[in-house]
Amino acid sequence: MLVIRDLCVRYGAVVVLRELSLEVGPGEIVALLGANGAGKTTTLMAISGLAAVERGTIRFDDQPLHGLPAETIVRRGVIQVPEGRRVFPRLTVEENLRLGAFRQPSAAQRTRDLMRMWELFPILRERRRQSAGTLSGGEQQMLALARGLMARPSLLLLDEPSLGLAPKVVAHLFHTIQQINAGGMPILLVEQNAYQALRIAHRGYVLAAGRIVLAGPTSQLLADPAVKSAYLGG
Repeated sequence: MLVIRDLCVRYGAVVVLRELSLEVGPGEIVALLGANGAGKTTTLMAISGLAAVERGTIRFDDQPLHGLPAETIVRRGVIQVPEGRRVFPRLTVEENLRLGAFRQPSAAQRTRDLMRMWELFPILRERRRQSAGTLSGGEQQMLALARGLMARPSLLLLDEPSLGLAPKVVAHLFHTIQQINAGGMPILLVEQNAYQALRIAHRGYVLAAGRIVLAGPTSQLLADPAVKSAYLGG
């Protein structure tokens, strides 16, 4: 599915990723953990074609992504839901969702996908005529996720979906991510809420100073003393 090998990314003189290698298999949720500045978002940006790759390879479905423009990567089905939601605040909820479906030429399919979003996120249906900028933080995150799904991704990249949200909203959001994955959607999840991420993921990687320092099944990472100390409060 997604295979990254020996990835190096720098911003000017600053090396952000150093020989990073990771994989996301079919139907997996893979968590990428690490402190602020470790390189998590840069990893997603490199996959999406928004950060230049100095060395290494990124392949999706055995086709290279590195060096391709972002719009080509989107057409190949790799969709990123960015940190900070970034909805279009003056457009309605429904207009935001329909913009997410720009890759879909069939009006009938766009309508079916919209109905699916109403099922996954009933609150968005209630708010469908409301300007996105007037939604709560949790509702905006749901909208950002739903807009990404409207693009019919083959691989979903999630960047800090729980950021700034109340615990009850976070629990609901992660349950929805599990529902999406249960339909076969592979997901690479960047998340500072390590416990929640490892609770729903199949495997995980820990990134520090641009390098992968730990990797394994989530049960192994949850039991690792270093992970417990650094990310799980004990």
